[in-house]
Amino acid sequence: MKTKTSTMRNQWNRDQQEENMKERIKLMAHLVAGYPTDSAAMTAAHALIKGGASILEIQLPFSDPSADGPAIQGACSKVLSRGYRTRDGLDFISRIHADFPELTIYIMSYASLVYTPGIDRICKEAAEAGVKGMIIPDLPFDHDEGLSAACGTYGMENIPVAASSMALDRLSTLSHYGFAHIYAALRTGITGSDTTIDVHTISFLNKVSEGGSGIYGGFGIRTGSQAKMLAKNVDAVVAGSVFVRLITDNAGNEEALAKAIENKARELTGI
Repeated sequence: MKTKTSTMRNQWNRDQQEENMKERIKLMAHLVAGYPTDSAAMTAAHALIKGGASILEIQLPFSDPSADGPAIQGACSKVLSRGYRTRDGLDFISRIHADFPELTIYIMSYASLVYTPGIDRICKEAAEAGVKGMIIPDLPFDHDEGLSAACGTYGMENIPVAASSMALDRLSTLSHYGFAHIYAALRTGITGSDTTIDVHTISFLNKVSEGGSGIYGGFGIRTGSQAKMLAKNVDAVVAGSVFVRLITDNAGNEEALAKAIENKARELTGI
């Protein structure tokens, strides 16, 4: 008898094969590992995939997530209050990878969390869990403490973050540095606030991509209309706080949580 997970995995594979046959926005969805519980986080992950997410950006909870708004900060604090460790986050990722081995999974976290135990060790363990890339916003692309080298050793990529506040010469240097992908933060400040997609946004994205890197664009993406406006200028649209808020709002009812997450993912991907 087929399990629910294997049936869902087969459906996801069929959806991926059909992706080029219709207009579909590629979505990178942000998820805080273990929030609010292991079970609810796994339910949210499956709902994101069912809703069409092509990439999961899984955050390892950190005590001072400086780039994140109140929704993600609160989620991290709640998970850490349970005594959650990096190993727990990697185990969570391993379970998702086992269910969906073709799914692209990235880790997002902060320099202290990967530097303290050793970057080589963290990259090795992440790769073993099924991770394909690391997003560490507070490690500069040209002084990354060996992150790019360690990612390369273990078959992953380092995905640096480009900020719209960067000086133009530094932004140009980053864009020509040879990264496979760059995460473009569409505005300054913290995640979660609304973002307007306008000519300035497109100009910034053009500068980030001028060296040939693929671009993941996010910060404040909440609606299908935003995603549609952004999609033609990026390799994937990134959304995070919108999902964390839905998880928070439905934390006591996993069935409602799954439905809300899937529906929002479908809105953003256009399926």
